[in-house]
Amino acid sequence: MSVYVFTGPTISPAEASGQLDAVYLPPASEGDVYRVTVKRPQAIGIIDGYFQSTPTVRHKEILWAMSRGIHVFGSASIGALRAAELNAFGMEGVGTIFEFYRDGLLEDDDEVAIAHGPAEVGFAAGSEAMVNIRQTLRKAEVDGVISTDLRTALEKIGKELFYPDRSYPALLSCASGCGMPETELERLRQWLPQGRVNQKREDALNMLRLMRQRLEQVLEPKIVSYSFEHTSMWDSAWRHCGELRFDSNDHANVVVPESVLNELRLEGKEYRQHSFMALERFFAIRQADRLGITVTKNCRKEAELAFRQERDLAAAAQLEQWINDNGLSHDDFDTLMRDEARVSSVRKLAQAASVTFLPDQLRLSGDYPRLLARAEAKERLLESFGLKHPCLKNADLTENQLLRWYFEDVLGQSVPQDNSYSRNLGFASPDAFRRALLKEYLYRLLKDQTKGGAEDIGQPATFRGFGRRASFFNTKNRSY
Repeated sequence: MSVYVFTGPTISPAEASGQLDAVYLPPASEGDVYRVTVKRPQAIGIIDGYFQSTPTVRHKEILWAMSRGIHVFGSASIGALRAAELNAFGMEGVGTIFEFYRDGLLEDDDEVAIAHGPAEVGFAAGSEAMVNIRQTLRKAEVDGVISTDLRTALEKIGKELFYPDRSYPALLSCASGCGMPETELERLRQWLPQGRVNQKREDALNMLRLMRQRLEQVLEPKIVSYSFEHTSMWDSAWRHCGELRFDSNDHANVVVPESVLNELRLEGKEYRQHSFMALERFFAIRQADRLGITVTKNCRKEAELAFRQERDLAAAAQLEQWINDNGLSHDDFDTLMRDEARVSSVRKLAQAASVTFLPDQLRLSGDYPRLLARAEAKERLLESFGLKHPCLKNADLTENQLLRWYFEDVLGQSVPQDNSYSRNLGFASPDAFRRALLKEYLYRLLKDQTKGGAEDIGQPATFRGFGRRASFFNTKNRSY
């Protein structure tokens, strides 16, 4: 289960975790929901968020998250406000404050705004939210502590205070200075320690409980009724968002990869090549979304197997090292493999059509003449020895030896456990792949012997005198 919740002064992660097992992050700001969405969680909860001095969380990043199948919940503070604004689009609001905003009983965002300290002091609140003051005064009226007239007057005074200055002592002091009944004010002063209402906290707890219940019931991916539009402003914004990373103490920080990209840009040709591959990946994943391709457990497993085989990461420790070296969490790696599975699915669907574009791509890259010359030289040499259609007997090899020669000696990696490698390279069948390997082996061997001046390399059908075959194998610690 992967869940992220943005909180701060409303409720601490320690208290919140008693209601819901989740990754708790600081108050949300612009780009934070996008960065979390990239990690593909089941759900996101928004309680607290920055504003004023820091750009606040965008509506569009929430819409994007939901369009990606992620449930987004909001309550208590900026979460309640955004949930009311996006209620029609599927964001799920929870609690009294959300209902007030949704129904138009509250409109101003300063109703939930407070001053608070930094993360080092747990975002400790430095003022009281107006919505809490309203709920507290209403309860005091119901309890007979104050009159309706005094409640109305106190609400007006509280609203006129700048949000960082709102507190019960400040409220009572202003009321006393305005000549309001001291008897009622004193009763309220005595009642407050036990009677005050923290509506924001109550709503936050209710949201966490609801999220836990929904997750326990197996939360299906979110389905929305709108089509998310990738505008130029949106594309520009998310390109500069960076990634969410966690240190060894589970502290979140944002890594903007611009410095890494600058290093790549300075390599010139390498940047262009990687940009091209990134573009292919972008369109493949987008096409997978459009086609509704889902990643099954088997597809995910196959993607990881192919990935590890290509990089010779057979051992768990090797994979763990790769994950660490690339600055990924295990959730990030899972997302990467799921994306790999989707890209692989699209490649399979488009393989027959896309292969027709390969010759032009090779011409543009400058590789076509080299590959053409080698292909022609290989065919001529093999045909001159009567090996236009060779078999394993011609090379005095078993199929296993041929595969080991190619993967272990030529590529320096282990032999794949299945046929996914050849399939991903576009070979029509495993047999077609093995025929290509056999021709390559014989071509290298014949070319080597020809250069070495061998006069008699035997009849083409049997190839007596293939003593040089061993030079193509690193025979240490092996048995054939």
